[in-house]
Amino acid sequence: MTGPRVLLVMAEASGGIAGHVASLACELSAAGSPVTIATTFGSAGRLDGSLPDSVVLRPVLRSGRSLPAGLPALRRLCAGADIVHAHGHQAGLQAALALQGLRRRPPLVITWHNALLGSGPRATVGAAVERLQIAGAQLVTGASSDLVERARSLGADARLSEVAAPDLTPWQGDPAMVKADLAQMYGLPGDRAWVLTVSRIAPQKDLPVLLDAAARMKDHNVSFVIVGDGDTQLTEYLSQRISAERLPVHLIGASREVPRFIAASSVLALPSRWEARSLVVQEALAGGLPCVVTDTGGLPDLVGSAGVLVPVGDAATLAEALGRVLADDALADSLRASGIRRAAELPDAADVARAWMRRYRQLAG
Repeated sequence: MTGPRVLLVMAEASGGIAGHVASLACELSAAGSPVTIATTFGSAGRLDGSLPDSVVLRPVLRSGRSLPAGLPALRRLCAGADIVHAHGHQAGLQAALALQGLRRRPPLVITWHNALLGSGPRATVGAAVERLQIAGAQLVTGASSDLVERARSLGADARLSEVAAPDLTPWQGDPAMVKADLAQMYGLPGDRAWVLTVSRIAPQKDLPVLLDAAARMKDHNVSFVIVGDGDTQLTEYLSQRISAERLPVHLIGASREVPRFIAASSVLALPSRWEARSLVVQEALAGGLPCVVTDTGGLPDLVGSAGVLVPVGDAATLAEALGRVLADDALADSLRASGIRRAAELPDAADVARAWMRRYRQLAG
């Protein structure tokens, strides 16, 4: 039986949102639903080649001041759909605006993958964007409990969304050998325990707090390894602090060796101000790497009791938690075992697509 015609709407994206939309499109198409993805030219280029021929890509979305120019084309795509499912705030706003011009409006589902952070005028604009989305949506889902609570506080029918875990097959091999190999490749001290952070270098990730924690752990036999790139000014600031304060921190930039770093490290640290469903935390859980993460966004839902939660912005508590995991073998072993169990519980792409198909059918009638 053919499923409902689904229009997935996604603004400019290259990370977790793009991966989730691509995965969902593939699974829905395989289940018999005609699927179209409305997105930007940039995102369409990144998705092209990763989708089956049955999924149609339409690069019609615009951004910034040119946003209104894309609405007529998006409106035409909405008119031919049974369900419109927008991912992210920009996509949700554009889908809600496009549907306002239709006589027959297909149900609109909006999934919030991120929080709109900010204060003052920025917060006022963000709240207006949220309300416009909610006014046009039949269902809002959030990638974390706090997003669901935010949508409900604004009057939405809101629920926690299922997000498929990626391929979480951990790297197989001798951790000591891979650590020696990585140490040689990146000039890292191989005789110290590694605290691993895999992160885009951006203000939201709160990496200065990680440096503050590292400063408190100078007398530990530990090195902090930060894998990732991003904001050049912030990278320079971090680099200058590391040098000036003689911190045991190494910025190695982007790397495709993340699975091997997980195998070689002693603990994962994620000090973010906000996260939804962190990919590296999922990979670390599956790889048996103990996780110390901030108590924010979707991280508590993700790790459950399989990790150590610390307050946002609290370098002292972060350092204490890392020191405890590094010093207590029994605690580390317990976190490894519970992390592997937690990773095995995460839904896969087929599970998520089936859940969405049920919701689509209920909404489309």
